[in-house]
Amino acid sequence: MTAETGTPPGAGAGTGGAGRADTGSDTAPHPRGRTAPHRTPGRPPRRPARLLARLRGAGPRPPRGGSTTARDLAVRRTLLLALSALLTLSLFVSYQGVHGDANPLRTSSAPAVLSLDTALYALGQAQRDAGAPAPTSDFQKQISVAAQSLSAAAADDDTGGPAGRQALQTVAGLITVYAVKVQQSQLQPDGSVLREAYLSYATGILTEQGSGVQARLKALRGQQRAAVRGQTSFGPALWLAWGASLLLALALGAALLETQLFLRHRFRRRYNRPLLAAAVLLLAGVGTAVLFTVWTRQGMADTRALLDGPLPGRLIPEAGRRTGGYLAHTGFRAAAAVWILIGGVLLMALAETGLRRHIDDYRFRPR
Repeated sequence: MTAETGTPPGAGAGTGGAGRADTGSDTAPHPRGRTAPHRTPGRPPRRPARLLARLRGAGPRPPRGGSTTARDLAVRRTLLLALSALLTLSLFVSYQGVHGDANPLRTSSAPAVLSLDTALYALGQAQRDAGAPAPTSDFQKQISVAAQSLSAAAADDDTGGPAGRQALQTVAGLITVYAVKVQQSQLQPDGSVLREAYLSYATGILTEQGSGVQARLKALRGQQRAAVRGQTSFGPALWLAWGASLLLALALGAALLETQLFLRHRFRRRYNRPLLAAAVLLLAGVGTAVLFTVWTRQGMADTRALLDGPLPGRLIPEAGRRTGGYLAHTGFRAAAAVWILIGGVLLMALAETGLRRHIDDYRFRPR
C-alpha cells in the first residue's frame, strides 16, 4: 500500500499557480522586485532640510500637488532683502573709500604742500636779498611770507602729526636765527671780516645739507606729497569693492525684474508699484554714487598731478586756485554717503511692501 502525499489546502492560492509559499511578510513587493522603504505618512523632512528652509525663510515645502506660491514669494522676498542689505553695505564702504580722503585732501594735505612750497620760494628770494649792503624791505617781506606759510602748514592737523608740527616749530626758530644773523651782517661795514662771518653763518643755517632750513622743509614737503599720493590712490582694494558693488547692483536689478515678471504671471497684474519704485531707486542711487565718485576721483587725480612736481614761485597762487577748483564740492559729495544707508533701508522697505500682501494671502496654515 503506497502512502499518498498531497498539498495542504490553500497552499499556493492566489499565486496564480506559481507554487510560491507565503513568507508572512507585511511588506508589499516593489514593482521592480525591491522592497520599498518604510516611511510614515506626514513625517517631516530631516533636520538639515528644515534648517535650510528656515534660513531661506520659505517654510516647509508643500505636499505633492499643493500650491508653491507662498514658498516662491518667501524665497524671493528673502533674496531681495539679502541683496539690498549686501549692496548697501558694499556701496557705502566703496563710496567712503574714495570720498573719505577727498575732504582732508582739500582742506589739509594740498594746502600744506602749497604752504611749504611758498616758504621754500620765499626763503630763496630772501637769500638773494641777504647780500645787499644795507637792510632792505624785500628781505623782511620774504621772511614774513615764509613765517606765515609755516604757520599755515602747522595749522593743518595732517602735516606729519606731532613730529611734523615739532619739525615746523624747529624750522620757524631757525628762520628767526637766520634773519637775525643776516641783519647783523648788513649792519657791518661792507667788505669787513665780521660781515662775511655773519653772512656765512646765516647761509649755513639756511642751506646746510641735512640740517639746514631748506633741507628740513624739503623733507616735510616730501612727506606731504607722499600723503597726497596715498589719499589720491585707487588701489586694488577699492577696485574690488566697486566691482562687488556693481555686481550686487546688477544682481538686485535682475532679481527685481524676475520678481516683477513672476507676480505678473502668477497674479495677472501688470505692475507692482513698490517693486517698480525700488528699481527706480536702485538705478538712481547707484548711478548718482558712481557719477559723484567719477567726479571726485578725477579731481583728486588732477590735484595729485599738479602737486607731484616742483612748482615755480609765480605759479604757486595759481596752483592753489586750480586745486580749489579740482576739489570743489567734495565735502558735499562726501556727506552724501549717509544717503546710501537711507536709500538701502528704503529699498528693503519697498521690497517688503511689494511682496508682503501676497505672502499674507498665501500663507501656509499651521500644522
